[in-house]
Amino acid sequence: MDSFDIENTDDWLGCPTPLETCRPQLALYENEFEELNLQLRQSREQIFELVEMHPAVAIERDQLRTQLAAARSEAADANRKATDIETKSNWQLMSKDKHISELSTKHEAATGISVRTGQPIR
Repeated sequence: MDSFDIENTDDWLGCPTPLETCRPQLALYENEFEELNLQLRQSREQIFELVEMHPAVAIERDQLRTQLAAARSEAADANRKATDIETKSNWQLMSKDKHISELSTKHEAATGISVRTGQPIR
């Protein structure tokens, strides 16, 4: 028997022919191709929806940016006003404290009694 004939198994009983071995693989490739086409179609639909949504979302983004800038400006103004009020009230408190201290000193000088302790000043 020739060594080339040992490798030739096409005529053996029960052995699939090359065509028979290719058919299942071809069916797998066809199924994969159909699945990939379906995924591609779905992806294209999603991209189309995103492209349609973009202008509306961009307009909304711009409006929100404008509102944010206005809110920041209002917050800065409110902070400035709060600082002014706090500064003014601190100055008023210091002025009142100074006035009370002056009045206390005059009262103690006139009466000779300590305003803080109620005892005579020595």
